[in-house]
Amino acid sequence: MQRMDSAFIDNYRFLARYNRWFNQRLYAACDPMGDEGRRLDRGAFFGSIHGTLNHLVWADSMWLQRFARQGVAFAALAGDLLLLPAGASFATELEADWDALRARRERLDAAVEDWLADMPPGFLQQTMRYANSKGVWREHPAWQALTHFFNHQTHHRGQATTLLTQAGVDVGTTDLIALV
Repeated sequence: MQRMDSAFIDNYRFLARYNRWFNQRLYAACDPMGDEGRRLDRGAFFGSIHGTLNHLVWADSMWLQRFARQGVAFAALAGDLLLLPAGASFATELEADWDALRARRERLDAAVEDWLADMPPGFLQQTMRYANSKGVWREHPAWQALTHFFNHQTHHRGQATTLLTQAGVDVGTTDLIALV
């Protein structure tokens, strides 16, 4: 069981490394566009590239709050990093300023890596209990929520990458296997 647990956590540590790497590439690709280009409504679910990236910061903060409430104290998830304004929802603009958004993204990515580095054996198999954004009570193994956490990021980064490509910006290689 210990070996399986270790491989399980190692997989998520690898995904966290990929997450940081992809985010660094994505934000660097967005930099030259300026605020006007990043905020242009391109018809995506969150309208703009900036809106999409803001959504990811909101969702990551929300999910990390849920993980932090599962009865295990994680130093990496403590403090003000995960705080969301009262009434914040999936479309709330948490950071209007590009540099502030980027800095918050970098802090979140570091927190995710630190959190996973300190994750105790057995945490991923424990039952996670929380209310979703609509107030519906959910219970399932923590590993399922963590898989969703990373899948959600990949989904929306793919949308942002598409928007960048349509704007003539090449993000470059983003395949996970490039890290192997």
